[in-house]
Amino acid sequence: MEKTFDPAAIESRMRELWEATGAFRAGRPERAGAEPFSIVIPPPNVTGSLHMGHALNNTLQDILARYQRMRGRDVLWQPGTDHAGIATQMVVERKLMERQQHRRELGREKFLEEVWAWKAESGGVIVEQLKRLGASCDWSRERFTLDEGLSRAVAKVFVQLHRDGLIYKDKRLVNWDPKLLTAISDLEVQQIEVKGHLWHFRYPIVYQDGQPTGDYITVATTRPETMLGDTAVAVHPEDERYQKLVGRNVRLPLVGRLIPIVADEYSDPEKGTGAVKITPAHDFNDFEVGRRHGLKLINVLDAEGCVTLEGNHDFFEHVAPSPELDMTVAALHGLDRNAARARVVAMMEERELLAEVSEHKHMVPHGDRSGAVLEPRLTDQWYVDAKTLAQPALAAVREGRTHFVPKNWEKTYFDWLENIQPWCVSRQLWWGHRIPAWYDADGNVFVEESEEEALAAARARLGRDVALTRDEDVLDTWFSSALWPFSTLGWPDETKELERFYPTNVLVTGFDIIFFWVARMMMMGLYFKKEVPFHDVYIHALVRDEKGAKMSKSKGNVIDPLHLINDYGADALRFTLAAMAAQGRDIKLATQRVEGYRNFATKLWNASRFAEINGCARVPGYDPARNEITLNRWIVSEAARAAEEIGAAIEAYRFNDAAGAAYRFVWNVFCDWYLELAKPLLQGEDGAAKDETRAAAAFTLDQIYALLHPFMPFLTEELWGVKGLEGPPRETPLALAPWPALTGLRDAAAEAEIGWVVDLVSEVRSVRSELNLAAGAEAPLVLVAAGAEVEARISVWGDTARKLARLSSIGFSDTAPKSSAQLLVRGVLAAIPLEGMIDFAAEKIRLVKETAKLEGDVKKIEAKLANADFLARAPEEVIEENRDRLDDLRARIEKLAAAAKRLG
Repeated sequence: MEKTFDPAAIESRMRELWEATGAFRAGRPERAGAEPFSIVIPPPNVTGSLHMGHALNNTLQDILARYQRMRGRDVLWQPGTDHAGIATQMVVERKLMERQQHRRELGREKFLEEVWAWKAESGGVIVEQLKRLGASCDWSRERFTLDEGLSRAVAKVFVQLHRDGLIYKDKRLVNWDPKLLTAISDLEVQQIEVKGHLWHFRYPIVYQDGQPTGDYITVATTRPETMLGDTAVAVHPEDERYQKLVGRNVRLPLVGRLIPIVADEYSDPEKGTGAVKITPAHDFNDFEVGRRHGLKLINVLDAEGCVTLEGNHDFFEHVAPSPELDMTVAALHGLDRNAARARVVAMMEERELLAEVSEHKHMVPHGDRSGAVLEPRLTDQWYVDAKTLAQPALAAVREGRTHFVPKNWEKTYFDWLENIQPWCVSRQLWWGHRIPAWYDADGNVFVEESEEEALAAARARLGRDVALTRDEDVLDTWFSSALWPFSTLGWPDETKELERFYPTNVLVTGFDIIFFWVARMMMMGLYFKKEVPFHDVYIHALVRDEKGAKMSKSKGNVIDPLHLINDYGADALRFTLAAMAAQGRDIKLATQRVEGYRNFATKLWNASRFAEINGCARVPGYDPARNEITLNRWIVSEAARAAEEIGAAIEAYRFNDAAGAAYRFVWNVFCDWYLELAKPLLQGEDGAAKDETRAAAAFTLDQIYALLHPFMPFLTEELWGVKGLEGPPRETPLALAPWPALTGLRDAAAEAEIGWVVDLVSEVRSVRSELNLAAGAEAPLVLVAAGAEVEARISVWGDTARKLARLSSIGFSDTAPKSSAQLLVRGVLAAIPLEGMIDFAAEKIRLVKETAKLEGDVKKIEAKLANADFLARAPEEVIEENRDRLDDLRARIEKLAAAAKRLG
């Protein structure tokens, strides 16, 4: 073995080995009869590069895939990437802007050529980065959501849902992005609190003949520019201030149109003036009020968010014939919404119709991709009847056919599906799956999988050949992603892969796409395959910075996983993420943690070198069950325990528990204790004891490599191969080797003996630390009323225990010496006489003072955390930091209390 552990050199070699042996391919001949296990990767955007969320998500999937592969199952981890409609189009449009070009100048065909060229050049970056992380996908099966096969699946689904009445076209309000010029999903809307204003406008109340009464009703609005499209004023039916006005009209200022005052519970008497303007074409709530009262919908903003007066034939219907007024309103045409807002406010103030202006914080919708302020806009779009599709998806989770882990995420899933709205699936983009709908000159629509089928359908319906024009829009990216678990397996063809690997076993994903992706896959899988797409959904948490703050470029706290891989190796990053992936708890990632687990990898490397130097090698025919030396029986027993714990934790998606069990066994049990206790045997006289210990050490290292492989694949594969040179040739790479089968090797007697020695030394060390005993000072130890079994253990292990615990002697007595610290080791009382070693009075005073100080700090933090104002105002990471500090203080107080108790 090389003296130094070099992750970079190892990682490239192991990747070559896995690719050469086809280690990750599903359907290997020798596993034809094996039970299948499948996972589909959440397809990263083709625009993307590896971020910490990807690193966590794919590490956890890889742990499952490698573990199940070692368990002998036929594993398919299906990889691929998403075309990511809006995101990718934005990237390419920005590149065009650098050349002073716009996509509309190029035209659709040329623009798409540019996108495909970009995809070919840069689209595979994230796949290469996932391979660097060690992702054991079957890369020979990589798919892309715009592949020909997946496009065929998308067309079939759209056509079938349309024929079944579950896809339809409708004119409704949508979230419109005036920068990207497309509708976007509710889920792509980011609500951001902004400091704005609340304008109070006076609307003149008129008689039935339209003459002014001289009275006004005051409405409050954050959107003055949309008042041009008002079609009513709403008041609450139980608001006594306005009951007599319901049914009367007001004359809409600036425009002159008469609009009614309606009673509707949407109006909140406690907010603003209790009266609200209703603009059905520019507000989702107003749209519903308009439906209830049969109000007109007047669109006064164009696709780019500018005022438009075109097409509104009744816009000036009731305006008094004043050329000056007409010109003033007409001048708003073409103004950007912000400029129009300022102009409308000025015009209202000029007419003495502005009653009040107040500062007002409110939530404003922004596009999560473009960052632009969104507009509710009335357009014709394609919709999926999501409510109908949601019912089987709800039932599948309620009935336990699909489980969420942690279970509390089921509530989020239920809440959304139970209140689901029609899913707008059309996007006014060019990059994506073009909607399979064709129109004739009269507007008749023909929804078919191909143009030939659409022409045939038109001929059959109309009795003649007609020219057809295809719908310009493309489908929402999530429409094709919803088919991912079965489209990637060859559907709509009935392939052998589809039969073998659908439904998949588990989906590993983040909570933020439960709505976007998980629920929609459930809907589509159940509708088209009549089965759930996955049996388990493991929802992992966020990776935050070390203080608990969410990572963001604006904060400058983003940690690049590739930098960590370069600095510490992929194995160290993977193990860190697994060790911190507790269910339902966000990960606070500090570089020091990754460095610590790099040291763990180095520790295993050095332990393997130590074993090599001491002649530890695999021996043909070695049977661990026939070990005669207690120490060797103990280490094999501990390996069996670790295998059980790690396997059970992985099966239950308790990744942190699995990593913790592996870490404790490798570092604490094997490296710190077994190798230390085995040194006299390994470095002593040749003979049966030495031979057995060498063989036991080599055997245990093999188990360690296997147990750690799902977490640290590069290091363990290298050590498996290197150590393989010392014994019979390895039949397979470690990636294809079996998971440790150590049933029947647990040894209670060996554990009782060696475990007692380990606990004795550990407890003595702990007491020395608690009582501040000088590191070099040797203390005596007295075992009180110990039986013959304990005396026998001391006769064998006494010298080792004295050395490891820095004891001057180990003796026996019927009673504990005065002035001694006492500890209980598995029912045996042990005492450390402290007379002359510490000043009892001074130590007691120190412990009391330190405890009092810590308790004072605890009270301060508890008061903070009980303060509602602090919780409301403090950043999330500051609150988390205080909670962590509180936990640390309480743990320290417990230790001080234990030390004080030992002193009596």
